[in-house]
Amino acid sequence: MSLPGSSHGSSFAADLARLAAKPVPRYTSYPTAPHFHAGLRAATYSEWLAALPAASDLSLYMHVPYCDSLCWFCGCHTRITRRYEPVGLYLGGLIREIRLVGERVPAGASVSHIHWGGGSPTMLSAEDILRLAEATREAFRLRSDCDFAVEIDPRGLDDTRIEALAQAGLTRVSLGVQDFDPEVQRAINREQSFEETKRVADAFRAKGVRSLNIDAIYGLPYQTEARLMATLEQVVALAPDRIALFGYAHVPWMKKHQEMIPPEALPGVEARFLQAENAAAFLVANGYRRIGIDHFARPGDGLAIAARDGSLRRNFQGYTVDPAEALIGFGASAIGSLPQGYVQNEPTTGRYLATISEGKLPAARGIAMTAEDRMRRGVIEALMCQMRLAEADFAATDAQEEAKTAIRATIRDMVDETRRGWVKRDGDTLLVTEAGRPFLRLIASRFDAYLGQSAGRHSVAV
Repeated sequence: MSLPGSSHGSSFAADLARLAAKPVPRYTSYPTAPHFHAGLRAATYSEWLAALPAASDLSLYMHVPYCDSLCWFCGCHTRITRRYEPVGLYLGGLIREIRLVGERVPAGASVSHIHWGGGSPTMLSAEDILRLAEATREAFRLRSDCDFAVEIDPRGLDDTRIEALAQAGLTRVSLGVQDFDPEVQRAINREQSFEETKRVADAFRAKGVRSLNIDAIYGLPYQTEARLMATLEQVVALAPDRIALFGYAHVPWMKKHQEMIPPEALPGVEARFLQAENAAAFLVANGYRRIGIDHFARPGDGLAIAARDGSLRRNFQGYTVDPAEALIGFGASAIGSLPQGYVQNEPTTGRYLATISEGKLPAARGIAMTAEDRMRRGVIEALMCQMRLAEADFAATDAQEEAKTAIRATIRDMVDETRRGWVKRDGDTLLVTEAGRPFLRLIASRFDAYLGQSAGRHSVAV
């Protein structure tokens, strides 16, 4: 497969590959995390929680920052332990935070989505899985149709914990796969067989879990297009409802353990781009709908339906059908999104637990959004989710007119740049073409007023 637009010649293909290597945010929030600051602390967070509308729809994210081995590709906030004692101690703090927040949220609020991430939430014992679920039910009112998703590491997951997750009300599992090729697995320190992964998928389905997501990664060390396709054939054989195909983010300046991956083993920019596009074509040919930049779903899955009807959203878990007005993050380093802005907890488990033990909310940093921030967030989300931006998406907001004028000027500039064919105009609507889809992050970044204003560094765009 050639690069989109490569009919213009090899120099154009090289230009596309160069642009794909430009570092820009993933836009799971706006403003993005590098622009959070320490001036926003617990008192403000407490006020924001109390100010939520009485009938708020809430989404809860629980972060469990522990793994029993270190995957060298990992960019998550996690730590390695072979002992259960620190995990159990941490769980006690997490439950106390749940109670502290529950006391501040209006009584009429209800929870429609719960997500456990990490790290590896499946580090929790069966008993503690049930404790965490029960503490959540005691502190919050859960809707009868609450969607409850957990990130699952299939390696060594026993039937006892599978049963506990089912009892806790799990509705969707997200299995981490990354790549099934043995050489790639050794290079990222994550050895995991197809057979073990299938055993866990089958076990959850036998317990009535109705939705299965699988995470895979392109751009890994020693990963070729053939190896990636072989992995995706095995992934498709598991018949997941959703597939997330992320580009490996090589950020050793942030995650020192990634220095274990030799840079020369990583695919080059053009090879990485072709991996992503050919993988997408393969998944579409196998019955999946392409969602945004890195998600795929069966046509009848809620994610595909949301993409069709315009209700698709984007948050810290990626693309989602979650409509909640507030996403509350629990645990060390967890980020929450409220109508007023973003809040991030203490990133280190020691400071997190110490703050919780004093009966204080562990907020460490964040940012309050301005009217212009909210407008630009809506603009970026419309592009990332719907691949379109209409005048109505920002014209009626309470941002100042000069900010709206700046958005219109950016749209005009992008339409005038017709050489690449990434966007076109239809009346008062900017449309991203299929050729532009791989560059959605780059297109969205044109509307980011903060980009370049901090020392934050990002992964490549594709």
